[in-house]
Amino acid sequence: MASAPTFWHRCKSLKLPWRKQWLCGQDLAGNTFWEFVNPLAPNRPRRIVRYSKSTHNGDVILTPAWLQWLRHTRERGPTVHEQQVEVQRQENVKVLAQRADERWREKESFLDKPKDTGQELPLPTKPLDKGGYERPVGSSSAPDGVRNVVGTQEEVVETADKASQSRAKEKQTKDKSPWETHRGTPSQGWQPEAWTPGKSARR
Repeated sequence: MASAPTFWHRCKSLKLPWRKQWLCGQDLAGNTFWEFVNPLAPNRPRRIVRYSKSTHNGDVILTPAWLQWLRHTRERGPTVHEQQVEVQRQENVKVLAQRADERWREKESFLDKPKDTGQELPLPTKPLDKGGYERPVGSSSAPDGVRNVVGTQEEVVETADKASQSRAKEKQTKDKSPWETHRGTPSQGWQPEAWTPGKSARR
């Protein structure tokens, strides 16, 4: 009984002159793949798949190798041995992926809540860095070679006064009319005089 399907497959796969279709292979699920003579393109035969009768059409899953053959991307279909090797490779990949997931679960994640060890962490009582230069006790000025970035109090006040004066000058400049810059021309203050008619001589 085991040799009957093999003999049938060999007979159907023979490309005899009177045949218009022939068998090209089958997958592990029992689906058969066929080629037809294409009268419009003799060098490019048609390729189809006939599903197994024991499997519903909605449950049929074709392997990528046979899909490539149906789309003429692959010249020859995969053999039964190649398909078995591919299935074994997929099983090995699943096992390796499961082991990798287990190793990741064993490692502690930064998102997990820290474990309670029973020891309280000491609270910081003094900042480690104040963010500026700290003068030594008893010195009124900074040592040689070191100067405060902000400056002394007098320098700060002087800088603030200069800034306020510059802002006031800018405000005055903005408030002035743009026409004031053109004053001072000879005809700027000219006004017409009153007209007085002259006396005409009698004839």
